Amino acid sequence: MVKNGGIKMSLPTSADLFSTQEERDEAERESVHDILLTEISDFPDHPFKVKMDEEMMNMAESVRKYGVLVPAIVRERPEGDYEMIAGHRRRMASELAEQTTMPCLIRNLTDDEAILVMVDSNLQREKILPSEKAFAYKMKLEAMKRQGQRTDLTLSPLATKLRGQRSDEILGKQVGESKDTIRRYIRLTELIPSILEMVDEDKIAMRPAVELSYLSKEQQEFLFDTMQSEDCTPSHVQAIKMRKFSEEGKLDNDVIFAVMTEEKPNQVEQFKMPMKRIDKFFAPGTPKKKKEDIIVKALEIYQRNQNRNRDREGR
Repeated sequence: MVKNGGIKMSLPTSADLFSTQEERDEAERESVHDILLTEISDFPDHPFKVKMDEEMMNMAESVRKYGVLVPAIVRERPEGDYEMIAGHRRRMASELAEQTTMPCLIRNLTDDEAILVMVDSNLQREKILPSEKAFAYKMKLEAMKRQGQRTDLTLSPLATKLRGQRSDEILGKQVGESKDTIRRYIRLTELIPSILEMVDEDKIAMRPAVELSYLSKEQQEFLFDTMQSEDCTPSHVQAIKMRKFSEEGKLDNDVIFAVMTEEKPNQVEQFKMPMKRIDKFFAPGTPKKKKEDIIVKALEIYQRNQNRNRDREGR
């Protein structure tokens, strides 16, 4: 401030002289703000799961003691509240720690820019489920294509404008996967939730899961029911076979059951019987293992009776 005839005048700073008002407003928004948790909504179709597990409990305890050390990233919504871009787990931990606010960076991002930042920030986690990768890769790839492959807006250190390359090749370089692997993960988004969950639980391997993704939703539903009732999962060969039958219009429920109950190489010989033949003898919802135990027990009783009858006849 300087005085000129008793009037205080403000001299412009170098920032005022060499930056636009928009840039100055953006710089102010980039500072950390404590925002009410109730004013932050989830990112639409957020592909990463926020689990209430031991790791979350530890994070909540850390927040209770030290607060949120790394600010979340949000963007302002037209309604006046905020949308979470990166920090869903930190918000959950804050809620568990009975906090009412959390530190956030407010960024002015388009929908596609927000997707790129959201995906990249979450892909840095150590443990990522196949389903999370599947939907995250799909969202990011679609955003990259809409942007004309503007990869410079992501958080990845490899994010540069790689002209003349396919979007899946660019994405592959950023996340350390081949373009074929990227495509395989994205195929998993065509699985019904119950089968996709089996992939997350390592009950179905990646290669057969990709083949199963080409089946219709109705075919996948019956396949899942068959896997549950027969306590089995498809091999890669079986999955290829079902996909081929499906593409030829020949995959009905009987074919699915036949494929899934066929004997696999090196498989211990098993006795198979359609469940509908014995379901009337069990209460609804009886587990398969319990049915097997009851059947074996009944056969043991039958064998003892047969032995007694033979003994009587021999006397």
